[in-house]
Amino acid sequence: MRFTKMHGIGNDYIYINMFEEAVDDPAALAVRISDRHFGVGSDGLVLICPSDVADFKMRIFNADGSEAQMCGNATRCVAKYVHDNGMTQQNPITLETLSGIKTLAMQIENGKVVSVTVDMGAPILSPADIPCDFPGESVISQPLADTDYNVTCVSMGNPHSVIFVEDTDALDLEKIGPPLEHHPVFPQRINTEFVRVLDRSTVQMRVWERGSGETLACGTGACAAVVACILNGNCDKDVDVTVKLLGGDLVVRWDSEKNTIYKTGPAEFICTGEYA
Repeated sequence: MRFTKMHGIGNDYIYINMFEEAVDDPAALAVRISDRHFGVGSDGLVLICPSDVADFKMRIFNADGSEAQMCGNATRCVAKYVHDNGMTQQNPITLETLSGIKTLAMQIENGKVVSVTVDMGAPILSPADIPCDFPGESVISQPLADTDYNVTCVSMGNPHSVIFVEDTDALDLEKIGPPLEHHPVFPQRINTEFVRVLDRSTVQMRVWERGSGETLACGTGACAAVVACILNGNCDKDVDVTVKLLGGDLVVRWDSEKNTIYKTGPAEFICTGEYA
């Protein structure tokens, strides 16, 4: 089976072209191929598939085999893959995901995609739709039971809790992350972003992703972080906010007129190969 390894600011996945390949059990394959000692090594597996409702379809599986609804970094890599491999010359393209159809606009230099702006859609703030077990119409800086943290909860097609901290570098995420991921108020587990506000247009972030642990970047998490910053009065709508992650920077803007989140960042090929 042919595969391609790609990354969006360090958030690396194995990409399989389902126009040419067949995968019978993607969940099991995700576990095997993602292993960084006995597999290829990645944060998960992405299948690029035909779609009846969009130009392409993406299925994404975490390193533990669980299927995710959405990944912002992976969407950008899919756009680069299909364009640079001659599968389409359209720009923008539409991509079917479990969290809806996303529109991807590519910035192209010398015939190659160098960055992609993704229309991530409107943030979801209703606790029932995130989902999380909190009262009220939204969860903004609410205490999380049995922890020392206040959380702001957002769904960008997958669930996020954002925690503001003084210092992201000092956090022991291997210790902090798992109990938050599996906290009982989050019935589908949770992705957790730890955010330090540097100024009104710059934030620093580390992320613990459900099913994958700490990753170098999370696109939907960066969007959730900016939404949380705006809801807590730390940033403004209609302004480009730079999110500084371990793997690099993303630019996120909440367009108030369209009530949609735009995320811009790079996508890179790492290697191609055959997996037995």
